[in-house]
Amino acid sequence: MTELEQMTAEERQKMFMEMMAVLPGNDPQYDISAVKEENDPVLKDKTILFLGSSVTFGAASVGQSFADFLAKKDGIHAVKEALSGTTLVQDERGENSYVERIHNIPKDIRAEAFMCQLSTNDAKAEDPKPIGKITDSKDITTFDVSTVCGAMEYIIAYAQETWHCPVTFYTGTKFDNAHYQTMYDHLYKLKEKWNIQILDLWNNEMNTISDEKYHLYMADPIHPTKAGYLCWWLPEFEKFFRELFRD
Repeated sequence: MTELEQMTAEERQKMFMEMMAVLPGNDPQYDISAVKEENDPVLKDKTILFLGSSVTFGAASVGQSFADFLAKKDGIHAVKEALSGTTLVQDERGENSYVERIHNIPKDIRAEAFMCQLSTNDAKAEDPKPIGKITDSKDITTFDVSTVCGAMEYIIAYAQETWHCPVTFYTGTKFDNAHYQTMYDHLYKLKEKWNIQILDLWNNEMNTISDEKYHLYMADPIHPTKAGYLCWWLPEFEKFFRELFRD
């Protein structure tokens, strides 16, 4: 086992953040401390629960993600359950999956929305997780959480039963990965079954930006920098939640 493999998820997350801190997109001008508080009248004081991995955490942006920018700029209360390198699916070890970590969010929180990341870790080329099937059931005990579909169905069912608020997912912006495309396609099928909402950054005109901006906004094809979250992703999240809360 290599030294990297022996590290915990938290240790790998810290190491990655330290490496990314020097990127131009993480310049102090994009830091959360420089963001003006505007307290959007639609978003202010809304409690939103976020479940995810490195993109939700902000691993390439020193721990500052869209959730933190929403909290600073728009006045939401963000509950961020995010750990880098983790998957939707629960493997035989049962450690750190989204299915496991959703239980870390207190059940008694009064939330206006729950948002889950469509994890890129389940689509890694060296270890793609099985897609599985969408069932006809809504019984939480029947889902095969060792598959992507089963894990997503479990998360949706648990969130709806626990917090009784709109359940939403968000995707990553476009990158070259056929397995993630398949996950994306199945997410839209789940939308029909469960009446969830999707913030779709994958098939979005926002992807048509210049190479110069892309390299400022993204540390790699998956992870935004602070500039990427603040200047590129944040407006999409603000628009999505404003529309959600006005319905």
